[in-house]
Amino acid sequence: MNVLLWHVHGSWTTSFVHGRHRYLVPVTPDRGPYGLGRARTYAWPENAVEVTPEKLGRTDVDLVVLQRPEELELAERWLGRRPGRDLPAIYVEHNTPKGDVPDTRHPMAGRDDLLLTHVTHFNELFWDNGGTRTAVVEHGIVPPKVEWTGELDRLAVVTNEPVRRWRVTGTDLMPRFAAVAPLDVFGMGVAGLPERTGLPADRLAAHEDLPQERMHAEVARRRAYLHLCRWTSLGLSLIEAMTIGMPVVALATTEAVDAVPPDAGVLSTRVDTLVEAARWLAEDRDAAYRLGARAREVTKERFGLDRFLADWDRLMEEETCASR
Repeated sequence: MNVLLWHVHGSWTTSFVHGRHRYLVPVTPDRGPYGLGRARTYAWPENAVEVTPEKLGRTDVDLVVLQRPEELELAERWLGRRPGRDLPAIYVEHNTPKGDVPDTRHPMAGRDDLLLTHVTHFNELFWDNGGTRTAVVEHGIVPPKVEWTGELDRLAVVTNEPVRRWRVTGTDLMPRFAAVAPLDVFGMGVAGLPERTGLPADRLAAHEDLPQERMHAEVARRRAYLHLCRWTSLGLSLIEAMTIGMPVVALATTEAVDAVPPDAGVLSTRVDTLVEAARWLAEDRDAAYRLGARAREVTKERFGLDRFLADWDRLMEEETCASR
């Protein structure tokens, strides 16, 4: 198939474009949010091709994968065809609902012209989908090329915009963990984090937007993975850390409760419990190895790339066949 989708979430799209289709990724001169083109910090295969808005109108498209409400109008304008009416469309929801949870109505609620696909069962449960047909395709990842060594008694955190998002990403909790083990925070928008949290350089180091392979290599050297998000979808960075073989210390919120088994890490809504778990793993490398080995087993089976792509192949085939 020729599948049109925008480059919105780098890690998820990296997995998605490893399928057997031809993926048309819009690109504009400014490489803005609606024309980002191919990824520059992730390794994408050659079957993910950049296409300009002008060329899209002359390009065969079998399916549109939408990820933001405004892409509906954009796709119709660029293609000269209306997704859901003139060609099949699937809307992928990556995020937990905002606003009046659990009564938040999804922007695609109450439609009969597309399939609303969530990336976690938690998201499908908490969004008000309003009668729109739904499906769930859980995450799958391209396996990182490194394995856990854990030689540094430090904690790794991967997050985006922790200063702006603050309580959502659990940034306010970081000083409590930095008191028992130094933190290394990786991601986008992390550069101002030490100043904002008031933590000295020897307790928190920020690593701004490293290329994915280099980030994996650095994360793998840390003793454990710290997941402090209060309200977020299941982050691919958490799954990647588990696949590397890292033990997890995480808030028992959203989909993490189901994704991280008890023998792969410590989950709790009691921060004191998690702080003590972080101290334990920082001091006991053997225990960290045992939990991380179990984490690796779980994720390879549940969040493998082959399973992810097979689920998407089935879903896309069903939608295109139903449209025909």
